[in-house]
Amino acid sequence: MAVPPDPDTAPTLVDGPDLAPATLLLAHGAGAPMDSPFMAAIAGGLAGRGWRVVRFEFPYMTRIRQTGRRQGPDRMPVLQQAFREQVARERRLHPQRALLVGGKSLGGRVASLLVDELAGSDGVRGCLCLGYPFHPPGRPAQLRTEHLAALASPTLILQGERDSFGKRGEVESYGLSAAIQLHWLPNGDHSFKPSRSSGLSEAQNWATTVAWSADFLAAVLGG
Repeated sequence: MAVPPDPDTAPTLVDGPDLAPATLLLAHGAGAPMDSPFMAAIAGGLAGRGWRVVRFEFPYMTRIRQTGRRQGPDRMPVLQQAFREQVARERRLHPQRALLVGGKSLGGRVASLLVDELAGSDGVRGCLCLGYPFHPPGRPAQLRTEHLAALASPTLILQGERDSFGKRGEVESYGLSAAIQLHWLPNGDHSFKPSRSSGLSEAQNWATTVAWSADFLAAVLGG
């Protein structure tokens, strides 16, 4: 049986000023690590706007790095516990700093499942989901939205209009909580990349993602 990494020694990537008003704890998606181009662009963009972003990896991604062998994500209880441990770590290191949680795809789903719990236990202020996996591609009836109907914590979901995990026409029919804001990246796929024919660029959509995310963080903090 694999031994889970110690959250106090597990590697993280930290962007942004030490005196930032809040930290965003950001988890990766199912298939790409914390230093993927997408994660680096969003973390770096938010850091440039004065926010502190801490990226971390779930245990299965750590094992992939160690062994070089691809494998699927851990089961949800393992993912959730890993996220809780990273929140606890941040709280120990920076007890007075405002804290929000979020992630890309799978990471955002885990964060959204935990945010109300963490709001009560650790004072987490909100949640940012970058490309939420509303359903597996090609299986629109297999929804992952039950908890989103009752979510109480401020949450921003940024979604590509042509995301195979939840296109605009599908998602706008779901009954989501009033605590959730939903913004659409024009012509974006699951990583917000537009088609060539759209005349848009991936960099433009990523910059828009950073701007909307920064505005959300400021609004949650009341500024």
